[in-house]
Amino acid sequence: MCKLNIFDKISLILIFIGSINWGTIGLFKLNLLSIFLFNNSKLERIMYIIILLGALDLISLLFRWNLFANNK
Repeated sequence: MCKLNIFDKISLILIFIGSINWGTIGLFKLNLLSIFLFNNSKLERIMYIIILLGALDLISLLFRWNLFANNK
């Protein structure tokens, strides 16, 4: 198993924030990012893009783990 670098750890935090946000949207129709960013649509869009980049990093992490698992 490979070690998590700083980007992987930040990505995990971002995905956690994104999943909590989508959970509250689904359950309560309450967008927490919109509340915390004071309904600033540009900041909200930037935050969603940052969460997307975190998700892409975690997808690459799956391939890195698989690569190390097959080399044993």
